[in-house]
Amino acid sequence: MRIMDGHCDALTKLYMNPKLDFDKEEQELDVSYPRLKQAGVKVQCFAIYLSDSIQQPTFDHILQMVDLFHRKIVRHPGMKLIQNVEDWRAVEAEEQIGAILTLEGLDALAGNMTHLRILHHLGVRSIGLTWNYANWAADGVMEPRKSGFTRKGKLMLKELETMGIIADVSHLSVTAFWELVEVYAKPFIASHSNAQKVCPHPRNLSDDQIKAIIQCQGLIGITFVPYFVDCANLAVPITALLKHIDHVCSLGGEGNIGFGSDFDGIEQWMKDLRHVGQYGNIIEALCKNYKETQVEAFLYGNWRNFMLTNLPK
Repeated sequence: MRIMDGHCDALTKLYMNPKLDFDKEEQELDVSYPRLKQAGVKVQCFAIYLSDSIQQPTFDHILQMVDLFHRKIVRHPGMKLIQNVEDWRAVEAEEQIGAILTLEGLDALAGNMTHLRILHHLGVRSIGLTWNYANWAADGVMEPRKSGFTRKGKLMLKELETMGIIADVSHLSVTAFWELVEVYAKPFIASHSNAQKVCPHPRNLSDDQIKAIIQCQGLIGITFVPYFVDCANLAVPITALLKHIDHVCSLGGEGNIGFGSDFDGIEQWMKDLRHVGQYGNIIEALCKNYKETQVEAFLYGNWRNFMLTNLPK
């Protein structure tokens, strides 16, 4: 079965540790070319995330990561950059794995819309608006004041809409989430978030938020972060993911479910899900509980439908 994964932080690991090699099955790299191939991943999103260890993130840091993405990931003969619908269809017609470049957190753009347009030219097709805390555009979900967007942040949302960059609400504050629903007129995603009703972590989505994503024909990437899957246990089995899928389905979101692992952005892992090469264990669990057509949709089809509708033509 084909797979699309909506979020990983392999690019950050490659940036922080130049000795890592995307071409090899590195123990420190959850997402590498051999492991993507092993799992049958057809499309992988790679996030530009500037680690907290970078004290004053700048646009130059982002450009260095874009350069790294092109040099270490899409230069691989088995990989292909996806920027539009035509690229997606080309990947499907070939043996290559598609790579979509995303940005997690607007901090280093410093409110400069030219920087935003440059990233679009360089291939960024989705932007997570915040990480956990506040930046110039909006508050993250862990920011104590729990505010929404700044004036400039709302202007930036309209720029995203005009350019066709997909807004990603994972990490966004609740207030900002609802402001985005009012301002951003296109479908949006939560690339790596689960259901709060199943696991009441602030990073997960309330039922009303899930319904809003369904209403706008958006997509939710069910994530593998153990404490977003099960708040009570340390050793979390793969079957615990199914509770989140069932809950989103119960709200009418069967066609709005995908996966967004957050591999390489986590330091704890679920049982039997230590790296992207182990997606087969998820497929096994899914096939025991859902029809084949549903499993194919969760793994790939729903993401595919969303991207073919929302990527530039």
